[in-house]
Amino acid sequence: MCRKYISAVLICCSLLPAPAHAQGFLKARDSIIVDGRGQQYILRGMGLGGWMLQEGYMFRLANLGQQYRIREKIQELAGPEKTALFYEQWLASHTTRTDIDSLAAWGFNSIRLPMHYQLFTLPPDEEPVPGNNTWLEKGFAMTDSLLQWCARNKMYLILDLHAAPGGQGNDLPISDRNPAKPSLWQSEANQQKMIALWRKLAERYAAEPFIGGYDIINEPNWGFEDPKDIRGTKEQLNAPLKKLMMSVTKAIREVDTNHIIIIEGNGFGNNYNGLLPAWDNNMVLSFHKYGNFNNDADITRFLQLRQKYHLPLWMGESGENSNTWFTEAIRLVERHGIGWAWWQSKKIGINNPLELVPPPGYQQLLDYWSGKGPKPAEADAWAILQNLLAALLIKNNVYHPDVTDAMFRQVGSTATKPFKQQNISKEATTINAVDYDLGRQGFAYYDKDTARYQYTPGVNTQGNRGHMYRNDGVDIQQGDDGYYVFSIEEGEWMQYTMEVQQTGVYAIAFKTASDNAAGRLSLLDGDAVLVKDLPVPDSKGITNWQPAEMKNIRLKKGIHRFRIYAGKGGFNLLSFRFSKQ
Repeated sequence: MCRKYISAVLICCSLLPAPAHAQGFLKARDSIIVDGRGQQYILRGMGLGGWMLQEGYMFRLANLGQQYRIREKIQELAGPEKTALFYEQWLASHTTRTDIDSLAAWGFNSIRLPMHYQLFTLPPDEEPVPGNNTWLEKGFAMTDSLLQWCARNKMYLILDLHAAPGGQGNDLPISDRNPAKPSLWQSEANQQKMIALWRKLAERYAAEPFIGGYDIINEPNWGFEDPKDIRGTKEQLNAPLKKLMMSVTKAIREVDTNHIIIIEGNGFGNNYNGLLPAWDNNMVLSFHKYGNFNNDADITRFLQLRQKYHLPLWMGESGENSNTWFTEAIRLVERHGIGWAWWQSKKIGINNPLELVPPPGYQQLLDYWSGKGPKPAEADAWAILQNLLAALLIKNNVYHPDVTDAMFRQVGSTATKPFKQQNISKEATTINAVDYDLGRQGFAYYDKDTARYQYTPGVNTQGNRGHMYRNDGVDIQQGDDGYYVFSIEEGEWMQYTMEVQQTGVYAIAFKTASDNAAGRLSLLDGDAVLVKDLPVPDSKGITNWQPAEMKNIRLKKGIHRFRIYAGKGGFNLLSFRFSKQ
């Protein structure tokens, strides 16, 4: 298994564009965000989901969902004292100064911090004196440290209230909402707690220029007029949401007139009915974008709001898709002068810069919590949880350079780069099929299914169907012999840039597998066809690798861009090997 750890990452960061450095307080000016010099500033940010607030899906715990339920399950196995220790260690391990330094080196100029209010204050029903606010140092100290790390890198930090008191919607995990208790909208005490928290935060950070803004409520999703409209997408007035956001704004402005206030509409930040015009002269409108097409039509309603109300736009949350989708989405919004923040820096899975690798034994916990396996002993469960904490650390994460390359370099360039340095010498050289070039769809590779459009009716695609190794459209799985490309369809291809160190005649052997004899492949060197329609043998199994070989291929010394092209699909490819004759 090939893992790109952080020690290898920072070496290659100089190949990425330098981030635009922060210069003074950000401001909303007419319909753009400007820095302290009055120049337009495009936010290119990363969210830190999973740190202050766990959502079950991030850790293959979608069946549990909310953080409080995950915590209950851990406590059942480890007891209250060890559970408290686990969460202390989680907060210390998930995001560190090295994480922020790395994000800055990869090109990000801002961070969005999803905050859980319970790290800053007690729930209203736990206050010793009802109506009072007990302030907890933990959340503020974490935010202070993060702000210092951002300032060292001249990055802006945007504070995002992700879990509001009581929870702000019917999507329970995103706000750690307990549906047995009053929601944010059903409790005046919860709303007053939220207002007081924002005033406290603004008072603390009023003079901090590296605070980029206050994202005052994440993704409200609530039917105020019609309770059956559980996501709030059909709401026409949004009166309670507007009233609360105006109250928060008033409380902030009592102590802080420097920072941008960011508002999000109902329906996960997309329904702005009844919420405008703006009630503050330093305000930004945020929208969230997932799983739809990346064309002007899909953001027209926000562009119209910007034009009508002269409010800057910010795509405050996006991602959870393929590299192709990432590049297209960023190209779309930046073409319109809109900044963005991605979701999220790390989790289990390939579609983020950092991948959390489940530790040994973790599946045992998942099986027990999903009712598919026995209860592990306390000592065994605690050992697994300790290994999970170790896996959180960036030094143990898998870095995906294809993701950051797609988010920065590929946005402005169709050029390709080697995924790995590959040299063909007089010694036999084997190239793994999964190590095709970095670059856009149609330039580094071509696949018929490159992205997920799960919120677009009738479009059932997903990108990499194996969800392993890389986040492009190429389908990748893992077998006993390593990662391989599978489900190859007619017309699909992959490009490999490498250097031939010695002119000569070579043999090329492809390791293929198929349960039929229909497949055919070709090898191109630029525009020259080296191998045409080579039959792929029936290997009687999709991982029973057999060679398909061609000899007497003459190669000149120098850089070559080889493409493996499927004239007919229906086969898998593990590797190909050059050997000098």
